[in-house]
Amino acid sequence: MKKRHMGKQEMELSGENKPEEILTKEELGKLYPVKLEPYNEKWPILFNREMAHLKNLFGIELRIEHIGSTAVKGLSAKPTIDILMELPVALSKTDIIKKMEENSYIFMKEQTEHLMFVKGYTSTGLAEESFHVHMGPLSLSWLWDRIFFRDYLIENPEEAGNYEKLKMNLALKYENDREAYTDGKGEYIKMVTERAKSKLHQPDLSRLD
Repeated sequence: MKKRHMGKQEMELSGENKPEEILTKEELGKLYPVKLEPYNEKWPILFNREMAHLKNLFGIELRIEHIGSTAVKGLSAKPTIDILMELPVALSKTDIIKKMEENSYIFMKEQTEHLMFVKGYTSTGLAEESFHVHMGPLSLSWLWDRIFFRDYLIENPEEAGNYEKLKMNLALKYENDREAYTDGKGEYIKMVTERAKSKLHQPDLSRLD
């Protein structure tokens, strides 16, 4: 199976038609363009199905969360389900990777601070169903902070609308550059996440009246 490099990333792709050469970043951008789709009611269904599959795969109780824009009802998103999963610490990294790869997931080895796997990236583009699994211990706060961002958007539709506008502008500007699209969201996500964490930790002063 050949490898394709995605800027800083590389992955081995599934599919019958394997590429004969390593594609350039520009070619990869055309194969996997940034395309936002209106919210689809099937996204939480796909998450629940994949969550059940992952729990069955590892056979132990693990925290698994639906994150990213597909987890926010009404929000446009790239049609890839982002999953945040507790690291099964009883298993070695080698065993985890083996289990995931045996179940059609591709290990993204350039991620050094947590484990990341993708599914649905084929030699002809994204499959009808695609997934990202971000795996780390519950103590990895910067990774699990993504839940703060998700919940804040769910509870604040106006902020979710602001995020959607930003994503649409970035998608138009960086349709064939996923890295630039992701980087363009970074400061906004950081700002909203800090706001969400601050709000969560503030006392409810109304109870003191």
